[in-house]
Amino acid sequence: MHVVIAGGSGFVGQALQETLLSHRENHVTVLSRNPEKIEQSDRLKAVEWLNEGSRPEEKLNDVDAVVNLAGESINGLRWTTQKKKRIVRSRLKATDQILELLGKLEPKPKVLVNASAVGYYGMSETGCYTEKHQSTADDFLAKTVQKWEERAAEANRLGVRTVFARFGLVLGTKGALPLMALPYRFRIGGTLGSGRQWVSWIHVKDAARIIQFAIHTPEVEGPFNVTAPHPVTMKTFGEILGASLRKPHWLPVPEGIIKLALGEMSSMLVQGQQVIPEKAIQLQYDFQFPKLNEALSDTLQNDEKYRFFKKK
Repeated sequence: MHVVIAGGSGFVGQALQETLLSHRENHVTVLSRNPEKIEQSDRLKAVEWLNEGSRPEEKLNDVDAVVNLAGESINGLRWTTQKKKRIVRSRLKATDQILELLGKLEPKPKVLVNASAVGYYGMSETGCYTEKHQSTADDFLAKTVQKWEERAAEANRLGVRTVFARFGLVLGTKGALPLMALPYRFRIGGTLGSGRQWVSWIHVKDAARIIQFAIHTPEVEGPFNVTAPHPVTMKTFGEILGASLRKPHWLPVPEGIIKLALGEMSSMLVQGQQVIPEKAIQLQYDFQFPKLNEALSDTLQNDEKYRFFKKK
């Protein structure tokens, strides 16, 4: 199987490469502005895109699946007006380029897995969301995801099965977890905000495996929640994180301080949503890390950068 990945150099993209290439019958092409920076091999190639004059379609043959993970990171100190514009524009531009590429490829790939986010559902302490729920939220993240999915849905017109992979908080040695773990190094870790807000999470290895599952499973179409089956509240998340690091969980950070420090971006920490991966469960996807303690144990115990947490 030939899989093309846009955003393949990112956190999830690298994990997906590893997962796909663990099967000898697969080969991967990464779309990149800087293909020369990617270490290529017999089964891993890189093709230039998003640069003026780049024509990736001329170097792609017999593509079975396309995965679009490209877009400006939502992480940062604050969502300034310019940052928010880049978040939206980068996602729509990348998706437009994917659609243009799909239009030019013959034969057409069988499936497009387009990244999305659980932010689609909006924020709630009481709601519980599956893929059946339609969003009525109008916050920045929800509106961004709605636009993103609406644009990606145009792939259906080309006869390409389209999956909206709605990611929760992806746990691994990159992304948000290292920052969340940092206060515990100094023994000042504790609950963020009220602690009642939900955290819908997934281990990065499951995130990659579930994308592969979506590629191979024709029944997966439209919204597809990429989260573990057991979301937790922020209080529980912090308690398990502290226990995994063998550090105290005791110093709460009030919601007001988080909002003062991060502005609108604080909504990612002080609000949340309980999301269940109903389609994955019904289709019997086998989660490698269904529970948070297992996911954190794997990440924190097996990575060099976290060992200092356990020496003291």
